[in-house]
Amino acid sequence: MTEKPTAIVVLISGSGSNLQAIIDAVVQGDINGQISAVISDVPDAYGLTRAKQADIPAIAVTPKDYADKAAFNRALSDTVAHYQPDLIVLAGFMRILDSAFVKQYHGHMINIHPSLLPKYRGLDTYRRALEAGDQQHGVTVHFVSDELDGGPMIAQTAFPVEPGDTEESLQQRGQAQEHILYPNVIRWFCDGRLQLADDGHVYLDGERVPC
Repeated sequence: MTEKPTAIVVLISGSGSNLQAIIDAVVQGDINGQISAVISDVPDAYGLTRAKQADIPAIAVTPKDYADKAAFNRALSDTVAHYQPDLIVLAGFMRILDSAFVKQYHGHMINIHPSLLPKYRGLDTYRRALEAGDQQHGVTVHFVSDELDGGPMIAQTAFPVEPGDTEESLQQRGQAQEHILYPNVIRWFCDGRLQLADDGHVYLDGERVPC
């Protein structure tokens, strides 16, 4: 385990349920990291309230406050850089990141997506799974790349689609799995067990991750 806690910046856009799971894991000592800041592109996102309640700096960087997308991207990048993160965690951040930003934090930025990637990239994954008649659904954690929901996969958890499931019931079970999987992956990274190698493959404890 690394001695110095990993500096983590979390990017959010909404209620921050995954953020809360991560905060709880840090407080309980399950993650050898410190959340240096929570940043949202939505000024009234409830996740910012969660951060404040945990005495974590909570910052809104809102697109409407900037002249154009490039200016917003610079502001977001500068705000993140101020906290010198070792790891950036996207926890329901609903904005596509600038390619320069993604390149800067290559191998140090992860995302969680509510599907068994590469199935159902993008939005409305629960509805799409139900419409397709899938027998299982799941969640995936992956490193972030320029490709939407297409970066190298780290871990997946699958769960059955049950008779009578709705989008809401499927989402509830999916989020319950997210709140377990995401803190686990973050713990691996903070303990130095998880790497994205130069060959583009993900390694955990020195072994290539098969997914």
